[in-house]
Amino acid sequence: MTDPSAPAPGAGPRAVVVGEALVDVVHRAGQDGTVEHPGGSPMNVAHGLGRLGHDVALLTRLGDDDHGRLLTGHLAGAGVRLLPGAVDGDRTSVARAEVDAEGKASYDFDLVWRVPDTPLPEDLALLHTGSIGAAVDPGAGTVLELMRAVRGRATTSYDPNVRPAFFDSPAAALERVEEFVAAADVVKASDEDLDWLLPGRDVEDVAHRWQGRGPALVVVTRGGAGAVVVSGAGTLHVPAPRVDVVDTVGAGDAFMSGLLHALAEHDLLGGRALPRLRHLGLGTLQSLVATAIASASITCSRAGANPPTREELAAWA
Repeated sequence: MTDPSAPAPGAGPRAVVVGEALVDVVHRAGQDGTVEHPGGSPMNVAHGLGRLGHDVALLTRLGDDDHGRLLTGHLAGAGVRLLPGAVDGDRTSVARAEVDAEGKASYDFDLVWRVPDTPLPEDLALLHTGSIGAAVDPGAGTVLELMRAVRGRATTSYDPNVRPAFFDSPAAALERVEEFVAAADVVKASDEDLDWLLPGRDVEDVAHRWQGRGPALVVVTRGGAGAVVVSGAGTLHVPAPRVDVVDTVGAGDAFMSGLLHALAEHDLLGGRALPRLRHLGLGTLQSLVATAIASASITCSRAGANPPTREELAAWA
């Protein structure tokens, strides 16, 4: 397999997403057999940004096998390229997903994760990571070093997307998560993440705790209840529209790519934008999060991790 590395056309600043790419082998309640879909939270975010027209590359690893070729084709279809070194001789990672009657998914992973030794672009404006790629060593340690190294010259963003199976305890997970929080300018988490990491704590209290550790803004998604965002300007609740949910697969990742897209549209990515990112008004925050909610809502309205195009997102609004 050849690594696709030719520049892709797109709008907005250059972005790199680092983390796992894998294949979801999905079984749905009441159905026979399984269906295979491209997956992995960071890969979904990269794919979502590509579909929204952004110049984005993925720093990941894949096997030279059928699953690897499925992922490469999927990314290429959205204009996302792989940074060099992505393909090696090991197997491509797999997540076996069980989707219940309400559309919620649970996962069992067969993972191979390491970060290729590839320099990041000099013109980097955004580095995003999260999920397993920011949890499993030794790769997670490398990702954290990358985040710390580029912070200040690029915007850094992080979504813990916690997978409890990869941690010994919530306390161990929280220690790792908060290392990444402190290295990020933008943090997005779900209320389910926070309930597992800090059971019994109010999600707004946790968001304030994390925002105080360094991020310009922390957004917590709350499913059908919308999202809460905490920044230097204060706390804002943004409602979600009523949606006929097909499933929630990839919804959080579509929220993340929608949020990063909105930041790019407001010229809020890149080192020179960081001072403005830290002094956003509540009206701008409302617009940013509303765009992210729209992106997630579209994804929930159809099967699988199928984020919107720029045209679909504009039409939804």
